[in-house]
Amino acid sequence: MFVDEATIEIHAGRGGDGCSSFRREKYVARGGPDGGDGGKGGDVVFVASNNQHTLSDFRHKRSLKAENGRPGEGRQCTGAGGADKVIPIPVGTLIYDADTGELIADMVEVGQRVVAARGGDGGRGNMNFKTSTNRAPRKCTPGYPGVSLTLNLQLKLIADVGLVGFPSVGKSTLIATVSSARPRVAAYPFTTLVPNLGVVNWNPLEEFTIADIPGLIEGAHEGKGLGVQFLKHIERTNLIVHVLEVLPETEAEASGRDPVKDFEVIRGELAGYNPALLDLPELVCLNKIDLPYVAEREEELRAYFEDELGLPFIAISAATHTNIDELKKMLGHAVKQGEFDAVNDTPWWEE
Repeated sequence: MFVDEATIEIHAGRGGDGCSSFRREKYVARGGPDGGDGGKGGDVVFVASNNQHTLSDFRHKRSLKAENGRPGEGRQCTGAGGADKVIPIPVGTLIYDADTGELIADMVEVGQRVVAARGGDGGRGNMNFKTSTNRAPRKCTPGYPGVSLTLNLQLKLIADVGLVGFPSVGKSTLIATVSSARPRVAAYPFTTLVPNLGVVNWNPLEEFTIADIPGLIEGAHEGKGLGVQFLKHIERTNLIVHVLEVLPETEAEASGRDPVKDFEVIRGELAGYNPALLDLPELVCLNKIDLPYVAEREEELRAYFEDELGLPFIAISAATHTNIDELKKMLGHAVKQGEFDAVNDTPWWEE
């Protein structure tokens, strides 16, 4: 089950108590104080991991605690420190203080470690309180409590390429075709209820990641359809691919949909959620070109997007794999250089 938000409580370990003890040895009549300090409490540490893909581990584990420090002992022995509680979380997770809303950490790199709650210091043993006027103090102090926090975890997928479009335009089929991802595919709207992430090998030694964002509809940024629940995942992508379709004439008339209108609606939703998304490089991908009524409109749509809007355009069929290799090369090259080639440039692989 894909879970991209979780609220948990974390508790760092309490420091161990200091020890009140006196040296007792043969032939030492009045041994002085030798009580050791308590050990430090364990920290709560988050580590970004590639082995975690969702926050589902926290559905039933909502309270996590590090070990307490051990108490000090005689002979000036300091208590052992409590073990840290190390919590693996997916790369792309944001950690917020649930009470203040403060961002504690943005886990964007594999292996990144963040101490979210520090363990308490150990108490002081009586050996620390010996003075010239008090040669045999019995005083010792308890350990200090560790930090406790309520955290809100939010996962935003990190991908090089994000696929956006209306429900049932073929995004899931496309990501299954170009990568090893195996999303649920069916001929009805909102088949995809969770984002899917795939890895695309476009050259023998080069690859990029691609995310299939569940279908958007008009008003998504206001909560309609699947709403803003998945729009946030677009923020982590470097390139956006608009997957469009041409509906049969009767369906198009009944729904009022058209590829150009669909494109404008999706861009409007992206702008409504975060205007900065419109600054990302964009590619227009017309799917289902194997269908005659789609092929009839290819040149018209290509002229509009390339000549009028200046956007790169490609017509493909995810079902029959038409132009899939060309699409992978376009995306891989764009990921590598950070932008798509100019519209009228000769494709780099044909030069």
